[in-house]
Amino acid sequence: MTDDASRLRWRRARIVLLGAVLLAGAALVGKRAHELQVKEGSTLKQMAEAQYLRNLRLSPKRGTIYDRHGAELAVSVELDSVWADPLEFQKAGMPPAAAAAQLSRVLRIDAQKIARRLASKRRFAWIKRRITPTKAARVRQLKVPGIHMEREARRFYPNRALLAHVLGFSDIDGKGIEGLELALDERLRGSERVAPAIRDRRGQIVFSEQLLDDRSQRGDDLILTIDKTIQHIAERELQLAAKTFEARAGHVVVMDPRTGELLAVANYPSYDPNRPGKFPASHRRNRAVTDRFEPGSTVKPFTVAAALGAGTIRPTQVIDCEDGALEVAEYTIHDSKRFETLTPAQILAFSSNIGTAKIGATLSRKGLFRAFRRFGFGVPTGLPVPGETGGILRHYKKWYDMDAATISFGQGVSVTSVQMATAMSVIANRGRLMRPILVRRVQHSSGEIADETLPLVRRQVVPERTARLVADMLTAVTGPGGTGSEASIPGFLVAGKTGTAQKADYVTGGYASDRWLASFVGFVPARSPRVVISVVLDEPLIAHTGGTVAAPVFRRVGRETLRHLGVPGEDESAGTMQLARSTKRAGSTERSKRAGVVGKRVTPPGRLPKNAARGEAAQKVVVPDFAGASARVAIHEAIEQGLWPRLAGSGIVVNQHPAPEAVVRRGTSIRLSLSPRPRSKQGAPSAPVEQLAHTAAPSQTQGARGRGELP
Repeated sequence: MTDDASRLRWRRARIVLLGAVLLAGAALVGKRAHELQVKEGSTLKQMAEAQYLRNLRLSPKRGTIYDRHGAELAVSVELDSVWADPLEFQKAGMPPAAAAAQLSRVLRIDAQKIARRLASKRRFAWIKRRITPTKAARVRQLKVPGIHMEREARRFYPNRALLAHVLGFSDIDGKGIEGLELALDERLRGSERVAPAIRDRRGQIVFSEQLLDDRSQRGDDLILTIDKTIQHIAERELQLAAKTFEARAGHVVVMDPRTGELLAVANYPSYDPNRPGKFPASHRRNRAVTDRFEPGSTVKPFTVAAALGAGTIRPTQVIDCEDGALEVAEYTIHDSKRFETLTPAQILAFSSNIGTAKIGATLSRKGLFRAFRRFGFGVPTGLPVPGETGGILRHYKKWYDMDAATISFGQGVSVTSVQMATAMSVIANRGRLMRPILVRRVQHSSGEIADETLPLVRRQVVPERTARLVADMLTAVTGPGGTGSEASIPGFLVAGKTGTAQKADYVTGGYASDRWLASFVGFVPARSPRVVISVVLDEPLIAHTGGTVAAPVFRRVGRETLRHLGVPGEDESAGTMQLARSTKRAGSTERSKRAGVVGKRVTPPGRLPKNAARGEAAQKVVVPDFAGASARVAIHEAIEQGLWPRLAGSGIVVNQHPAPEAVVRRGTSIRLSLSPRPRSKQGAPSAPVEQLAHTAAPSQTQGARGRGELP
């Protein structure tokens, strides 16, 4: 019994001892748990999260830029970028030179440069960013230790040079550099944000909820007013004209006068925004908004419209044009042809500087200055593009006596192409000045509209009746005998004005005798305008008048644009006949003594002056012999003779059709075959690909030399 009791007591003692030990251990565990969970809980939690959580700084993918119909103009695509962990590479024991040689053959970069980066003591080094999928696959096949891939967005312009000057481009880090990419960089890029992600023991991201939503990683999208098809037409025709006439530069603007929306903004020379570094900086300039120029005769419609709107002249008034010479202060103003008297419509049709100067004088300096300002000259249009200039229109208090005369016909004032198109839209849009629009709306990646630009009438510049009257007058410019007859479009009535301005010589002062700027601005159809087109060619060499160089570009761009828009044709002769009838009626009721003319001879309104050029559609010409002539000489001579040259090949002319001495009508196409060397007796040289010169047939009434509006 004693032994049993002793064993029982000992068993109880051990149980108590074990319980005490367990209780003591539990107390220690509880105490430590309290320290970990309560006292040090927040600190330890942060330490743990720092080991498996990583805050990613997400730079959203740049928004897409679309044209008015949803065609993509600028997009961001995901590409692989190659980077290295030099320490990881060095632990693998592979020679840097061998790895660099393998990567160099695939990536086409310097092997020594790669070797230096692999031998560094860093944990990260770029090898090459944004490579093609083919190169990325080849790099993966190499299985070089320490070489990794990371997805990055690259800006891509699928249409290459199309609209390059307006779009601009961005750098390798996705930052806008020029054009809309720069002006609206914050909207396109979006705001950078921080997103938590889980990573494994090697530091690689394995999961992040915010990375699953691709839409949350995009900037805002831009929808432009540009029509991709019209933009292509404008760029194509501008390039052909610039190369044909060997112009230094040029720009074309197409605008909807009813809304102010820009349908095309073309510049020459151009560049590829996918490879901007391959082109000179001068090729990347958006000349349509940054380059100012003296417009010359293209501002005459605005002078006439302002005077008619103010009531200082009458539509049927006869103006004495001083037989081609007018003395102002110590200077003399000349016309390209000698006119005795002209009506306002004839002044525009024959581009009389003297007549326009006299009309401008009726407004006074202050009135002319305020009129030009109301048309939008001298101030920027407000387009969201960098570098836009407002041109130059000095205050009237700073004008000299000669300035008051020359500014009325486009000298001493400078404008941009967009300003000219906007001002002409006033005449086309019943006297209302619209705000030019380039970006129709900005929308979030979810489709929600963030900002929208609606058509806005800034002011009524001239009365509606005056605008309609000037529009009718401008149709005479493109009619037979007018300076812009080459701008006429079969099936449509065209209103417009040519401009031929000498360029200023900043070295010697005054104007250069051998540098010109040819322009044409107008709208079509004249009765119900759908498009306003401004064409400017800088320093053409083969010809220099606006009627020869710029007007044909207007015709081709206008014709294709109307076809694209589905605008039905009209009877283009009706407007001219209506204008002639109204002018004739006015002439029968107003006598010369009440016309306000200071001069000896008066030409009845509605009747052409006796020395004005008259169209002869059936006039014959003799085809010259172009054998041995260069392309430039042949084109110039063909234009002089009233022929339409079509070139095939390059070099000198070796064959032509029709043959020399053949008698043909003006406007006939003549095919000129060119070769680098004279044709051998065995036959003609290898047949080249035919290239249409797109040189417009000269006017049936006058050649390139006889159709200028010189200052």
